[in-house]
Amino acid sequence: MNEIEIKRAAKKIEIRMSLLMGVTLSFFLSLTGLLASGHFTWPSLLINFAVSFIISILIGFLVPLKKISAFLDAKLGLIPGKLSTHFFETLLSDCIYTPLITLCMVFAAWKQAVSHGAQIPFWPMFGKSLIISMIGGYILIFVFMPLFLKISGAYSLMKNHENAGQKD
Repeated sequence: MNEIEIKRAAKKIEIRMSLLMGVTLSFFLSLTGLLASGHFTWPSLLINFAVSFIISILIGFLVPLKKISAFLDAKLGLIPGKLSTHFFETLLSDCIYTPLITLCMVFAAWKQAVSHGAQIPFWPMFGKSLIISMIGGYILIFVFMPLFLKISGAYSLMKNHENAGQKD
């Protein structure tokens, strides 16, 4: 593979990863939030999932997570493929995605509750949801990211790239 083909393949992998991680995180965090609130309904789950998915896709396309991660890995001396690197990259991803998604979702739920007469303070509601979402998000990202990297073809692209470099 030449450099142009590698860049195209890498871009396709980034898109697949964004979609796979977006669907997974959006579904499970929407479900977790609704169950934690005690107000689960199927329509709420579908609406929360759709909104959360759109937000996660926007973040995925606007934030160059792979570049940020590679930059920080290099600065911190982390080695790709090591467990310590995976722990750090999971935390980085969780800190970028989860607070933004949680803020939007909790704000929407809070506005709806307040419009129906509830007198719920926003920040305690957000704080509790953020803690739950950060823990759940970290676990989901830690477990699913390697699986989705394999499914998306990232590992085979890395092997092809390494093999091409050895032939030079």
